[in-house]
Amino acid sequence: MTILIFSLISAALLPYIAKIPVAIAMNKEGGYDNNHPRDQQAKLQGFGARALAAHQNAFESLIVFSSAILLAIATETVGDTIEILAITHIIARVLYHILYLINIGILRSLSWGVGIICSFIIMVQCV
Repeated sequence: MTILIFSLISAALLPYIAKIPVAIAMNKEGGYDNNHPRDQQAKLQGFGARALAAHQNAFESLIVFSSAILLAIATETVGDTIEILAITHIIARVLYHILYLINIGILRSLSWGVGIICSFIIMVQCV
């Protein structure tokens, strides 16, 4: 169960860690506009736009993964398979973010697929 809790905490931190490259890109565009950050983010291009998309996707992924982990905990379906899937999901999500930033689309999409499939397999294991 400790691995699942650690994975859930890690997944919850990922969107906030993913914000760092967005903030760096915004800062390079005349400084971080804390009064209207979404307006400034909408104007980002290249690296900044990719960083923003990766940041937003981290929140989207968190919803599915956290639901899967909480379902596993609630149904007491905790075992090696679930733990390996949870760790694999976190690794896939970190790779996804890196691949998005360096603009390697095919591998990024594959890592996204691995992460989401892990979440759904966890859910299926709980049935």
